[in-house]
Amino acid sequence: MKASIETIETLGLVDGPGIRTVLFFSGCKLRCKYCHNPELWNMKNQDKTIDEVVNKAKRYKPYYKNIGGVTLSGGEPLLHGDFIIELSKKLKEENINIALDTSGVGNGNYLNILENIDIVLLDIKHVTREGYKEITGNDIDESLKFITELNKLNKRVWIRQVIVPGITDNIEYIKLLKQFLKQVKNIEKIEFLPYHKLGDKKYIELQINNPYQDKKEMDIDNCRKLFEEFTNLQ
Repeated sequence: MKASIETIETLGLVDGPGIRTVLFFSGCKLRCKYCHNPELWNMKNQDKTIDEVVNKAKRYKPYYKNIGGVTLSGGEPLLHGDFIIELSKKLKEENINIALDTSGVGNGNYLNILENIDIVLLDIKHVTREGYKEITGNDIDESLKFITELNKLNKRVWIRQVIVPGITDNIEYIKLLKQFLKQVKNIEKIEFLPYHKLGDKKYIELQINNPYQDKKEMDIDNCRKLFEEFTNLQ
């Protein structure tokens, strides 16, 4: 069995707890206007085997210690469900922690995919139907279905919310976010990620339209202040 994995990053520090090996799967159903990895939208050739990935992860196992491990990212790893199910079994045999970085929009079979996952990094695109559609080009229903399935399992959850100027950087939105997250069980961490422009060159290189070409980056200090307001909300 093979999967389309664009890159494998070793010694990653921002994709889950501890030091991690990060697999960037290609393919994604969403077209988020603030996406900084548009090169991963389309599915590429399936060129990586499970044994290749497991052997790579095992080489870096000494760095993981008790909290690190492997993170399945993308693109959208849920589009590679059968591969992830088998890969996760192999990684568990090696006692390697597994994180799933996802928007929750795949092809179903979520309970089986999540069975051997230790922690889910759940990307929240927007919490209203209209806002979600505007940002991603898709309906919110599939991500809500994923949350329903996720709630059936006792998995650790980290929430990630990109803060975009003029979109999610206001008190009205974070109040809605606070309410929305009450439906997600086992949240142990929430992160506000300031929108940045690091992916702009990729749009030019790929010759595709960048809908946020003229949008300014989110001020980091203002992002921190907004998070403080969020944490103080009842």
